[in-house]
Amino acid sequence: MSSPHDSVPAVSDHGGSVPATQEPIPDPGLHKHTWRPTDVDDRLAKRAERQIAAMFVLSMLCAVLFVVAYFTLEIGDSFDTVGYLGASTVALGLSLAGALLFIGVGVIQWARKLMSDVEISEPRHPAKSSDADRAATLQSLDLGAKDSGIGRRPLIRNTMLGAVGLLGLPALVVLRDLGPLPGDRLARTIWQPGMRLVRDVLGTPVKPSDMEVGDLINAAPEALFPTEENGYEEIEGVELNVEKAKGAIIIVRMEPGDIVSTQGDNWSVDGIVSFSKICTHVGCPISLYERTTHHVLCPCHQSTFDLADSAKVVFGPAARPLPQLPLAVNEDGYLIAQSDFTEPIGASYWEREKES
Repeated sequence: MSSPHDSVPAVSDHGGSVPATQEPIPDPGLHKHTWRPTDVDDRLAKRAERQIAAMFVLSMLCAVLFVVAYFTLEIGDSFDTVGYLGASTVALGLSLAGALLFIGVGVIQWARKLMSDVEISEPRHPAKSSDADRAATLQSLDLGAKDSGIGRRPLIRNTMLGAVGLLGLPALVVLRDLGPLPGDRLARTIWQPGMRLVRDVLGTPVKPSDMEVGDLINAAPEALFPTEENGYEEIEGVELNVEKAKGAIIIVRMEPGDIVSTQGDNWSVDGIVSFSKICTHVGCPISLYERTTHHVLCPCHQSTFDLADSAKVVFGPAARPLPQLPLAVNEDGYLIAQSDFTEPIGASYWEREKES
């Protein structure tokens, strides 16, 4: 039986055959070819084909199990295992690892047992390929497709395509974990009617008498500083950080006559106005205040807002004014919010309409 290597010619720089004496490196020759069992026994080849297809089917099952585990196991579910890992973590890790592993094992077995077992040598081409080179490349690709047997082995081809296709499901599911959809999460904050404005570090409430004209205070919702007195429930972890970021505000006091307009009627108190601290360009925190012009500057990209005129953009790339928090004073004399922001806070990188 002759080896497939006996019919492989030497390849020149231009895709044609040349005598061995013109090769840049003398042909060292090849050892006598040893045929694999699957090369000479069609029964073994069929068995290998079924084994490889089984690997791809197992990969598909693991991908489906990943999706099932993602939606059925809650974070925090646990069972006794090494390191007390949660059931969700273990199930997601093992199923995704299996989906990738079985594809890799199947491809390796396919290459080792069924693809053509030949060696081809080819000197380097010039940087610019000629028409003959392109034709030779297409011929080589066609030869490679034939050698792989992908056309003659539809079982392997179809199961491999199914495994690779289903592997996209875990990727899509995991992408959803990058965070909430911005339109849903940023449309509401923790601010509620009657909630006091407090200093963002100390958590102490603010009275109008505490502020002089020209003052700026970085503030936050009182609900982020729960006590027995105010009765708010404690928020922890990621949710606390999210609400801190969304609810951050600046409070500024100016002469009442300097206020040109506000985003709503009766939203200021004796020249005191409050706006979201989150820039409407890409969401950077702002607080660089110029008291004589009532302009506040974002340090990231220099968007500038006029707080005396509804925080309208007077310079920079921001697309809309800072959302304003409507203010009032409670019976104890503290500044409170009349309501939540009436429009979504944050960057303006998706379509939104101002809510009534």
